Order: sequence, then structure tokens, then C-alpha cells
Amino acid sequence: MAMELDKAEFPGWDPGESDETAAPDPGLAPVPSPDPKTAPVPGLAPDPGLAPVPGTAPIPKTAPDPGPAPVPGPARDPGTVLPKSRLIRFFVLRPGTFENALTDIRARMDPQVDGELQSSWLVTEVDHWNQEGERIAAITERSLLICKYDFMMLSLQSCRRIPLNYIDSLVHGTLTLPPHSVSRREGQGLRVHWDKLREAPFTSRWNPWSNDIPYTTFIEHPVKGATEMFTSKCQLEMFQAQLAAAVQRAYGVDPVPGRANGALILNRPIVIDTYVGLISLISNQNKLGYSLARGSVGF
Repeated sequence: MAMELDKAEFPGWDPGESDETAAPDPGLAPVPSPDPKTAPVPGLAPDPGLAPVPGTAPIPKTAPDPGPAPVPGPARDPGTVLPKSRLIRFFVLRPGTFENALTDIRARMDPQVDGELQSSWLVTEVDHWNQEGERIAAITERSLLICKYDFMMLSLQSCRRIPLNYIDSLVHGTLTLPPHSVSRREGQGLRVHWDKLREAPFTSRWNPWSNDIPYTTFIEHPVKGATEMFTSKCQLEMFQAQLAAAVQRAYGVDPVPGRANGALILNRPIVIDTYVGLISLISNQNKLGYSLARGSVGF
């Protein structure tokens, strides 16, 4: 049963209008269709990004931390440790050669004069003409033996004996030469003086092969640092300490008149009094004072 509605009860409504042609409600805005490019993917939470927290200042961007800076190691003296390609040329580094040298030195020692062997050292002797020579310094109870040993032929060539109670002074310091000298010498050295009452004659000072000089100078051997054994055997400061202690003991047991106070321990520059030094320049440059493998010839 159709019901007729009074138009007066619904003002603004025309019964002839259909629902399909009714005007949209102006109070509701149309909802736009989502953009497929920016629409969120179902099942995934949106990326919050680096949005700043409300009420706080944005955090400035900083470069990545590169880590702690490397600490530079101590500078190495180039004259102390040689490259391995040059170290292997020294015959003293051959297994058993240094021990064989000590056996030969013990056979040369005189128990009545020298006593027992206390310590042995591999050093380089620098003579009064600035020439280098490979030496074994043996400290006994009563003597300092400076031995020249051929590590290639395994033979003891010479051995100088210096009574410990004749040693006057031990001087440690920087090696220097006269201002106008052609020779060059750097580094630290140890000079051993004995028989201070005797002056070296003029002919001996100008003879590069003379052994009649009442002092000698030692520096560290080039193979120092090659192995643990040779690192200790080539320590010049330890050699000085052992020699100073042995000298003091020798003075206490057998003092020499006029030297009752023992040897002086000094720290000052060591002057090598050579000017031209052509012989030492050629010898030291080619290390002729060492037992080396030189191609097909070793000496």
C-alpha cells in the first residue's frame, strides 16, 4: 500500500527526483584514489627514516671514525741492522762458526796468565787509521784478548793480550774526526786505553798496520740484530759494563803501582786522528775487514 507523503512535511524534497540524481552532500569531501607509486605495500611498515624527535635539535651528520692514529715506532739506525740479503754473506752467521772460534781461543789461552774465560763478544775494531776489522773480544779473569778470527777458514789468525790491571780508562762517546778530514765516521764507540805512561811513537801513528798503539776503539758489529744470540753478543754497552767490572776486580787482586784507583770511566767524544784516510775509505766501503762471501771468492 503506497503511502503518500506530504511535501509540506519535507521541505526541499521533490518527490519526482530519484536517488540516483540527488545532489551530493556538501559536508563530505570526496576521498581521492590512492597513487600506486606511493601507496604502502600491504604487510610492510613504512620506513620512519631519520625524522627528528619533536622537541629536540637534529643530530648533525659526522664522518665515520677512522680509528686511532697509528703510533710511529722508534727510528731505526740504518747502520745497525743490515738487510737480510747482506747479512747472509757474513760467515760468522753460519751455524757453529762462533762456537768453533771460542774453542780455538780457549786453546790459545794461558791459564796461568789469563785465568778462566768470563765472557766473549763479537765487535768491530777501529784502528788509529779508521780501518774496521772483525774481532772477538774475550774477557778473562786477568786479560782482555782481542782476537782476529777467519770465519771462512775457521782459523785463529792473531790474538793480542792486554792485562786488565794495565787498562787506564774506558771512554764511551760519539766518534768524531778532524774538521778537514776526508774520512767519515758516525755512531757510538768505546775506546780502551792502557799503558798511559808510554806515548805512541811517530812512526807507529803514521803506519796504518802498526799494533804499537796503546789504545784501541770498538764499535758494534754489523750483524747485531740478525739473531737473538748475536743481538746480545754485539751489545757494546754490555761489553763496556762487563769489561769495567773485570778491570775493577783485576785492580783489587793485583794492583799496579801508580794505578791504585783503578780505571777511569769517561763519557766524551772519541777523536780518530786521521785526515786523508784513502786506505780506510776503500777498506770500509768494501768491508774488507770482515769474513764475507764475495761472489765466487770469500775473505
